[in-house]
Amino acid sequence: MLDQNSSKSEFESIDNFHKTQESDIPHTESGDSRPTQTRIRIRVPKEYHQEPVISNLISEHGLTVNFNAALLGVKTSDDGWFDLELNGTSQQIESALIYLNDLDVEIWSNSNHPDEETW
Repeated sequence: MLDQNSSKSEFESIDNFHKTQESDIPHTESGDSRPTQTRIRIRVPKEYHQEPVISNLISEHGLTVNFNAALLGVKTSDDGWFDLELNGTSQQIESALIYLNDLDVEIWSNSNHPDEETW
């Protein structure tokens, strides 16, 4: 995890990601319980710093979440950036992306073709 004193060069360029729109969130068929994963980057607005946004991905959506990187200072008033790998079923990932979208959290995907994502 990066702290506020680390160089931003360690955080992969956002140029490799594109902002995900609600229409990019795939809608899976019910009953598909095969495990899958996707990598996203999210911007959590400062008003959610006291909310368990990442924890809810685990507890309410049943995902396993791996932090690839994060930019969030302890006493910062800025937004936080998280580079996450989400592991779960397609339905769990879809539900989590809808949850993040409903919170108005910016979601960035590392694919230029969202329909080719592994979710």
